[in-house]
Amino acid sequence: MNPKGLFFILGLSFTLNGYSQIVIKLSQTSERKESVNNETFTKTASGEVNIIKNVSEPTITVYLPDPKLATGAAVILCPGGAMRVLSWNNDVIKMAKWLNSQGIAAIGLKYSLMQNSTIPMPKDSTKPYGAPFRVDIADYQKFNKANANPSTDPEGTEIVFKAASEAKEAILKVRQHAKEWDINPNKIGFLGFSAGGGVAIAATILHAEGEARPDFLAINYGPSLIDVSVPKNAPPLFVCTNVDHPNVAAGCTALFMEWKKTGNSAEMHLFSGGKGGYSIDKQENTSDAWSELFLNWLKAQGFQKK
Repeated sequence: MNPKGLFFILGLSFTLNGYSQIVIKLSQTSERKESVNNETFTKTASGEVNIIKNVSEPTITVYLPDPKLATGAAVILCPGGAMRVLSWNNDVIKMAKWLNSQGIAAIGLKYSLMQNSTIPMPKDSTKPYGAPFRVDIADYQKFNKANANPSTDPEGTEIVFKAASEAKEAILKVRQHAKEWDINPNKIGFLGFSAGGGVAIAATILHAEGEARPDFLAINYGPSLIDVSVPKNAPPLFVCTNVDHPNVAAGCTALFMEWKKTGNSAEMHLFSGGKGGYSIDKQENTSDAWSELFLNWLKAQGFQKK
């Protein structure tokens, strides 16, 4: 199969590795000057999509659980990748399988990225990935309005707003098809990883009214990439991160505090087992507990009850 054609099929339902999927192209169109589709992806050894680059057309991929298990809850997955690539296998495919096993529908958001897909490498070993600063968790207040965006390029902020608009459309699409997909329209929220967390946060604070408002916001090591002004009707927030993750832990803490300042519901977990990201795969670190903590939080919030 031509890899560039995999994600541009409107309304196609198919089965891959036993999981029913629906792929829907969003109406947001690329503003790239070139007309050629440059989207590419790599594969894992088992043939699954791994990393996506140069997104040309945003889509959602819907993974539905066994109807016998379905709780009505749905999670829109916003994968990480520094706004330059999408970590599709770790943050969408693996997560969708786990969520489906818990009776939760999963929706992978393929959102727009920066034109340069090369992730910056550290020029200064004391500053992560070319960021102009290093902020550790004790100094979280240095992130004014919880904005931890490391980019000095205007595109690094503009692309967040564009991706947030696509995330807004994604939640509207899910609510539009809620009855068809056996989803409760009042149990739809975001789970964002790394930069995908920034996208989910932006979508939540910029589009907090009406049908575009998520019912919950969950973030895994993904601080805000824009100034945070918490809406009065902000959804409950769930945050996890490794405590020693430079910039990220401080940014996530700043986000949590912004939520609490406004009296909104928020829960945060800090892990001591590493300095970077993690996934649903077990790493024999304390962060292995994050998925069960997230599931328990969903239950406590009432999103896991049929």
